[in-house]
Amino acid sequence: MGLISFKGHRFPAEVIRNAVRLYFRFSLSLSDVEELVAQRGIDVTYETIRCWTIKFGPLIARRLKKRRRPPTGRWHLDEMVCRIGGRRMYLWRSIC
Repeated sequence: MGLISFKGHRFPAEVIRNAVRLYFRFSLSLSDVEELVAQRGIDVTYETIRCWTIKFGPLIARRLKKRRRPPTGRWHLDEMVCRIGGRRMYLWRSIC
């Protein structure tokens, strides 16, 4: 997979990459990403972030999925005991 060219954009590549990564990785809204970027001192609108996600999103999302560990055949069982209506109940969940 080739490098992504950010040529012709006003903001540095690191800012664009970070905003798009936040949007896709943590399923945030565009306004949430705008606020997070603003906390770092960068003034950018959610509309600009939307354009970045349309243009660069598929490539960055593909790279994030590629870096994710593949699922294994090993499962773990998580057990918890709690009281519901005065009765002891066991809750189980399986974790891959």
